Amino acid sequence: MLNIALFGPPGAGKGTQSKKLLEKFNLTYISTGDMLRSEIAEGSELGLKAKSIIASGGLVDDELIVQLIEKKIKTNPDSRGILFDGFPRTVVQAYILEGLLLKLNTSLTAMISLNVPEEELINRLLLRAKTSGRTDDTLDVIKVRLKEYEDKTKPVAKFYAEKNKYFPINGVGEIDDIFENILKVIDMAREEVKTNVVLLGKPGSGKGTQGNLLAKEFGLAYISTGKLMRREIAEGTKIGKLAKPYMDKGEIVPDEIPIQLIEREIKNNPGAKGFVFKGFPRTIVQAYILDGLLQRENMAVSSLIEMKVPTLEAVKRLSARSKTKRARPYDASAEMIVNRLEQYKEKTLPVIDYYKNQGKYKSIRAEGTEEEVFGLLKKQVGDIIESNY
Repeated sequence: MLNIALFGPPGAGKGTQSKKLLEKFNLTYISTGDMLRSEIAEGSELGLKAKSIIASGGLVDDELIVQLIEKKIKTNPDSRGILFDGFPRTVVQAYILEGLLLKLNTSLTAMISLNVPEEELINRLLLRAKTSGRTDDTLDVIKVRLKEYEDKTKPVAKFYAEKNKYFPINGVGEIDDIFENILKVIDMAREEVKTNVVLLGKPGSGKGTQGNLLAKEFGLAYISTGKLMRREIAEGTKIGKLAKPYMDKGEIVPDEIPIQLIEREIKNNPGAKGFVFKGFPRTIVQAYILDGLLQRENMAVSSLIEMKVPTLEAVKRLSARSKTKRARPYDASAEMIVNRLEQYKEKTLPVIDYYKNQGKYKSIRAEGTEEEVFGLLKKQVGDIIESNY
């Protein structure tokens, strides 16, 4: 999702630039000022509470603001992102926004600040008072609002600057020139969004083959915890010795082992556009672990894609693999294959529900040729990447 907070003092031109952004991107528009004025015009209970505060240039209670924002977001479930105009206006509201977006499994892409000298702001607001009929644009109220901004809102800039998400631009000049500078900032901020895909499916569904292909196609780093552990075993490392008894039986290894390997791979691939995870998470606990590992790097799981194959087809594939150089120790007998499929059903299927509840679940039929399956996955991942922008 593309989530932008358009920042700046009253009269900086946020409303004008917001209209241009909404024309270019399919975003939900959150203007707390407009929403409050609408409530006042309707004479709602919320509007009556807010009326006197707005008229004097003060800030409305955060609880009321949150109610308005959540209501607006819920009415636009298909939006590709959110444009915030006039929110957050305090550091407290910045924390509130972090929580709101976390609840939606997303985060703020950038806070873009329109910087305008105070004298210019006053002139703009006085001119607006003559044309718009807004009663809160008197000179006394304007001065109160600018002081409110200076005292309470500018610290929000520091809050996002520390997260490398604050981008100030010159708000004086031609409207189209200012808009082009905003678009440049958005393009720059978007480059930081990484795509992280979890490939899940029964043993034998082809996750390894397809995971490698997807990584090469989209510039992602491929992380197969199974492959990494097999390498550790072959090299006789401490991790390998701990993992070998579990790997030989096709069982899930203790979580501290894949944690070390995933942390190392993320650290070793700083230039990757994201990651394809195969073989992890295989349990609900591991899903929580992956969320934590990615959050430390300011990332998140973009989507889980389930590669669906019938159980009989999975058994046939694993049996066939046992007769090749790619054979795994746990392909050796029907008993081990059945054990792995039972573990998948018991421990891994709940992971699918975990991501479904977050709106991050996708699936494909993985019974076709390698090329056909890759074509389906390529489209899914392409759509995921596009949705990030």
